[in-house]
Amino acid sequence: MKLVAEISMYPLNEQYIEPIQTFIDRLNEYAHLKVVTSATSTLVSGDYLATMQVLAKEMQRSHQEVGQAIFVCKFLNGEKMSSDV
Repeated sequence: MKLVAEISMYPLNEQYIEPIQTFIDRLNEYAHLKVVTSATSTLVSGDYLATMQVLAKEMQRSHQEVGQAIFVCKFLNGEKMSSDV
């Protein structure tokens, strides 16, 4: 089964751009995921379980490195959310 996740990250500190970019860069390191970034969110698609495992790992890593941060996520089972993914 496939999964598409739309994620927005909001670090709760004044220096918010670098942690967001770091999170996106790490997602792009996974060859089995497709990652499409826009101005307000990032779409991540791939195999359901593998995608969820990556998101859990990288969100936890961000919390450990940045401290408090809000992640807003939408999940859709299927091949794509829009024509971009």
